[in-house]
Amino acid sequence: MMTYDLFIIGGGVNGCAIARDASGRGLSVFLAEQNDLASGTSSASTKLIHGGLRYLEHYEFRLVREALIEREVLLNSAPHIIWPLRFILPHHAGLRPRWLIRLGLFMYDHLGGRKILPPTRSVDFRKDVTGKALKEEFTDGFEYSDCWVEDARLVVLMARDAAAKNAQIRTRTKVTSARRTGEGWDIDILAPNGTVETIKAKVLVNAAGPWVGEVLANVVGQNDPDKIRMVKGSHLVVDRLYDHDRCYIFQNGDGRICFAIPYETNFTLIGTTDEDYHGEPNKPEISQAETDYLLAAVSEYLRRPVTRDMVRWSYSGIRPLYDDGASSAQEATRDYVLKVEQPEGQSPMLSIFGGKITTSRKLAEHALEKLQPLFPKFKAPWTAGANLPGGMAYGEIAKYIADQQKAYSFLKPQNVLRLFRAYGTDMQEILQGARFASDLGESFGPLSAREVEYLRKNEWVQSADDVLWRRSKLGLHMKPDEVQALRTYMGESVQVTKSKKRK
Repeated sequence: MMTYDLFIIGGGVNGCAIARDASGRGLSVFLAEQNDLASGTSSASTKLIHGGLRYLEHYEFRLVREALIEREVLLNSAPHIIWPLRFILPHHAGLRPRWLIRLGLFMYDHLGGRKILPPTRSVDFRKDVTGKALKEEFTDGFEYSDCWVEDARLVVLMARDAAAKNAQIRTRTKVTSARRTGEGWDIDILAPNGTVETIKAKVLVNAAGPWVGEVLANVVGQNDPDKIRMVKGSHLVVDRLYDHDRCYIFQNGDGRICFAIPYETNFTLIGTTDEDYHGEPNKPEISQAETDYLLAAVSEYLRRPVTRDMVRWSYSGIRPLYDDGASSAQEATRDYVLKVEQPEGQSPMLSIFGGKITTSRKLAEHALEKLQPLFPKFKAPWTAGANLPGGMAYGEIAKYIADQQKAYSFLKPQNVLRLFRAYGTDMQEILQGARFASDLGESFGPLSAREVEYLRKNEWVQSADDVLWRRSKLGLHMKPDEVQALRTYMGESVQVTKSKKRK
């Protein structure tokens, strides 16, 4: 029986980033995810690739610098799913002095070696288009750069890259037990069909996100596992609040911040909250209090109040932070902690606490640095200059999209753009040879049967929800009869789950 170098528990962004990096260095990798890829925290983020401006207030300079550098590394690797976004920060009397904020933004501009993204500028809301949506009392502020990401697609592309380098990626596969042996680990996995298989590996990587503590206690059998602090972040998706393409960052009276982000063309994404969570990791839901908080936070700044009847969808995720004893959820560190446990003469286990979408690639590099003594001959770091599947040179995007819109003129330009934003150059595998829309097979509104089959073949898709809410957000756009047709096509019941039902 083959013994893998690494067995990774968890198919979120950290697990898939490590699988990608390790397999590219020549290590043999087996990754098991109990649900779908990115089905937990990694698809429930605020969708930002950012340095974290507010982390400067907590003096987390190392984290901010690393994240700022990673913005453009990731942008260059996958500019189809990551793109620049400008942020509008209104200034008012309740904030720190203007000069101090400008100094912080100066640091933000220069701490990470920015090359592609434009710098900070001052904004006069009486003259700028971004002022039209704001209350008249907000007359000026600042505009700075960060990036936006299709978070769940980033995870899938990392998994695809790992699989292309011979990593074994198993979804809907639960790890039930992991035992140290004289030569490594024996890991029992439960397949979707109910069969149990034992996988051998030299190193166990616990990248289970909110389940990291559960893995330590119930899978590995530790009596006193490290503690995590589960912090819930909730978001609302509402009808589009304004016409321009900038994001607003609002500071609330309690010191927390809230974003209002252009989302899926017709909507605005509002988030996020920070509150301690003590329930089951797989069942976070937005509370009435969180909904009220987010609506009030945005309405404090916008001319047009945001009300409950404008809400079209909501989602919540759990941040599995290392318990550093911080007094409040929003003050708990967002930095990641990597802990290697290797009792004398026994096999090592690496557990991952915390982390951000933005720093996942760098986290993987640091994780492998910790394991390098065990694999002294593996290759050097390589992911910083490598494209993810479908990636291309950032400067060539506009021409590529125009060429595809011309080549596939039977599709609406916005549909071609959507395909590019999802698949980059891999959109060719979906459209190749098609001369008419009918060549793409059965239609489910904006989705074609050929695209569904591409997802089944290449991206571990097994259910309609995988398609509608993780590989895309088409669930926001499709009509009930189109969703029903897709479920029928995929051999499912047509019942829409409560957590995903449009309001």
